[in-house]
Amino acid sequence: MLTGKQKRFLRSKAHHLQPIFQVGKGGVNDALVKHIEEAIEVRELIKISILQNCEVDKQTVADQLSKESKAELVQLIGLTVVLYKQSKNNPRIELPKASRS
Repeated sequence: MLTGKQKRFLRSKAHHLQPIFQVGKGGVNDALVKHIEEAIEVRELIKISILQNCEVDKQTVADQLSKESKAELVQLIGLTVVLYKQSKNNPRIELPKASRS
């Protein structure tokens, strides 16, 4: 689970990124999830856009993408989903440490 501070950090990192996948009329399928898992292993942080013609609710799409790709949902803003998962082989993004209360 990501803390609020870590999510803010990741949102700022994701701001300049362009979406590399689109979810359209067909919704989320196994092939899309497989491609997302491969991309997220390399990049750690990705954006996915949901097209207007997607028949599934955007929150459902975001939850399904994060669950099936085993990634953290950083943000759903408008029709853009931001996902994060630390790379097993080549971690590049160092998250701020969770502060203790």
